[in-house]
Amino acid sequence: MEKLTVVTGTGVPLRRSNVDTDQIIPAVFLKRVTKSGFDDALFYAWRRDPNFVLNQPAYKDGKILVAGPDFGIGSSREHAVWALHDYGFRVVISPRFADIFYGNTAKNGVLAAIMPQESVELLWKLLEEEPGRQMTVSLEDRTVTCGDVTLPFEVDDYVRWRLMNGYDDIDLTLQHEDDIKAYEKLRAEKFPFKPTTIPAKHLPEVPVESARPVDDSAWAGPLADRK
Repeated sequence: MEKLTVVTGTGVPLRRSNVDTDQIIPAVFLKRVTKSGFDDALFYAWRRDPNFVLNQPAYKDGKILVAGPDFGIGSSREHAVWALHDYGFRVVISPRFADIFYGNTAKNGVLAAIMPQESVELLWKLLEEEPGRQMTVSLEDRTVTCGDVTLPFEVDDYVRWRLMNGYDDIDLTLQHEDDIKAYEKLRAEKFPFKPTTIPAKHLPEVPVESARPVDDSAWAGPLADRK
């Protein structure tokens, strides 16, 4: 995961509260099997409105989203963060986030910065006075700078550490790779009859033949006579 320390880019004022994850990305897009390419699904319904903020040329390349309270409520879909990230947002500012959404941001390279409502409203004012205005968010200093105004924000220490180091869940696991290797070696020696595991950083090569559908006709016998 890419490290996040300082983000500079266009600020986008989203004057909406109680934004749920279905508004961030509708459930119909959850059928996709990849983890990327969700930028076209972000705020899908709202983007049908020509007056929606992301349809305005000054804001279309936004990197920092400034939203109202209770952002990310609703279902726990991780796709909501994927859509924000794929669109280009690396920071979302709000007075309050849903707990599960907040946790998902840290695992996917997006900073959820908590600021008081009065600070959010000041940022809205500054961004609307000069559409396309650049902002700078420093995770190291825990500050947001917009024009001549610099404001503090809150972020969990553990979340801050993960983002600044670019650690997703797999990266955290691989920090213990030596211990994993030592355990697997001991396991193989102590229980030689058990299947051998693969190295932590490598996926097995799956032969094409193994991708064929399993013939389950052999299972039909005992059940065939059941009515």
